Amino acid sequence: MSSTIAAAGPQTPNLRPSSALPNYGSMSQTASTLLLRNLHDVFGEIDPVRRRVAIDEIFDEDAVFYEPNGAYRGRDEIDRIAGLIKATHPDFEYQPLSPPEAIGDGCRVRWVSGSPGKPPAYAGTDFIIVRDGKIAAVYLFFDELPN
Repeated sequence: MSSTIAAAGPQTPNLRPSSALPNYGSMSQTASTLLLRNLHDVFGEIDPVRRRVAIDEIFDEDAVFYEPNGAYRGRDEIDRIAGLIKATHPDFEYQPLSPPEAIGDGCRVRWVSGSPGKPPAYAGTDFIIVRDGKIAAVYLFFDELPN
């Protein structure tokens, strides 16, 4: 490693200027909206009819939801597991800790969840992959609660 790189820290060589990068603006907005709808309208929704409408609108037919205990493929399985998760804590609400971050066809958001007016019970990060304007995959990571 050269002394210049060692002194300045790791660098990514040959970065193109931002004007030469593809315009992901519309995908970022779409991915952000899809991600927040997944958080609120799918996993945060207690009403099974409204939840299923949202799933049909935002998920690809063969989408996959990955979480630490398994993987669930297709809208029916995502609907089933979202309903089971919500039933374990029907009053919990998801609150993003910051706006979603999108790059290309991926987007992530960190969140906390708990009963309104009480400290959060748990925290996580959702990461999605978007294909043709719909969620193709959701990856759930549980995080430590922020201080």
